[in-house]
Amino acid sequence: MLVVRVHPELLEKERIPRELLGKNLWQQRYQSINEFERHLARNGTRLLKFYLNVSKEEQRKRFLERLENPDKNWKFSEQDLAERARWKKYRKAYEDAISATSTDDAPWHVVPADHKWFTWLVVSHVIIDALEKLELRYPKVDIARRRELQKIRRALEQEEERNEARRLMSDLI
Repeated sequence: MLVVRVHPELLEKERIPRELLGKNLWQQRYQSINEFERHLARNGTRLLKFYLNVSKEEQRKRFLERLENPDKNWKFSEQDLAERARWKKYRKAYEDAISATSTDDAPWHVVPADHKWFTWLVVSHVIIDALEKLELRYPKVDIARRRELQKIRRALEQEEERNEARRLMSDLI
């Protein structure tokens, strides 16, 4: 969605009816995203959205590393430079999208991403916090089930004892 905000000519290829291409197209799309995420949340899905915010200078450094390191050459495309020239347009598109689609059901977590160790620390903290809020517990096992499990355990132990006795007998023969 963000690419077509920066490259509106791509909308023509989406075959959107002309009457929908007005100024409220993006508001409609954001509304659809919010409705879909609200539906997911109402049905028990916990949504975590992260925007890893890399500065323009850090992006430049990472591009240079991709060019210098043969193992990372595959990550670089000349198109990256063409898109980098549209930095301000992408920033505006991201800001609009994050602002319009950050809701109580699905908030955005904007994370500074120039230092990967810090990025992963923040993301990990958010994920751990979300998991703790789920208050997950192992299912309780009632007394009847515990008795059944004890019977199974005894049967398995007896099976091992029989196998051990057979091994001893075969060693003696």
